[in-house]
Amino acid sequence: MPLRIATWNVNSVRQRLDHLARFCERHEPDVLCLQEIKVQTEDFPLEKVQDIGFPHAVIHGQKGYNGVAILSRRRITTPRKEVWCDRDDCRHAAVSVGGIELHNFYVPAGGDVPDPDQNDKFAHKLQFLSEMAAWAKKDKLAERKAVIVGDLNVAPLEHDVWNHKRLRRNVGHTPVEVEHMARLWASGELIDVARYFVPEPEPLYTWWGYRFAQSVAKNYGWRLDHVLVTPPLKKRLKSLEIVRETRSWEKPSDHVPVVLDLK
Repeated sequence: MPLRIATWNVNSVRQRLDHLARFCERHEPDVLCLQEIKVQTEDFPLEKVQDIGFPHAVIHGQKGYNGVAILSRRRITTPRKEVWCDRDDCRHAAVSVGGIELHNFYVPAGGDVPDPDQNDKFAHKLQFLSEMAAWAKKDKLAERKAVIVGDLNVAPLEHDVWNHKRLRRNVGHTPVEVEHMARLWASGELIDVARYFVPEPEPLYTWWGYRFAQSVAKNYGWRLDHVLVTPPLKKRLKSLEIVRETRSWEKPSDHVPVVLDLK
């Protein structure tokens, strides 16, 4: 049976319920994975997302920061919420749906200084990515039908940012982060689905920052949001779409949805 999975750092679910409804009406995902929901689990607007069409949900939220959610039109099983780096800061949720194992991650952004000795936030980010790689290897993720989605906060390839030479010293695109992402890919034998369909050197972005008002118009983007699958799902890959139009909506998230279609 075909399955459509969307991932979106929504940057506050309660502020963007209208955007969720609009996106879901147009793109009809079977499963919607959200990051940075910025709401406690008990305060998540569950009835409103049910009205949008998602009767099943797993919420891992906290007040004001972080938080992830998996919303599904289809029945889900084995819901779980993992804690990483010994911090329960609500950055992961997983379910089984449609015969696959689905993981939704929100990796720490890492602050502004790309030095783990000077910046605890950057150290946290590197530790998080290291733990993800160790988990993928230890749990033999490559042997299972698994999908990893989310805001991983790393633009790993040269053409995943608007200016590689200028930005390679910026958090999100530094060589050490790229190396950590490569270890994660290798540990799970993961397929980078976006680049499976759109190989380099084609530019590919999912995030345009708020700080520079012309970032969208000038296409100063980064690819921070990812869809990764294990080898058993390679034959089921049908398409992937980056829904850039949402970045032009009124008061948008700085990230846009990424939609995976599985045969």
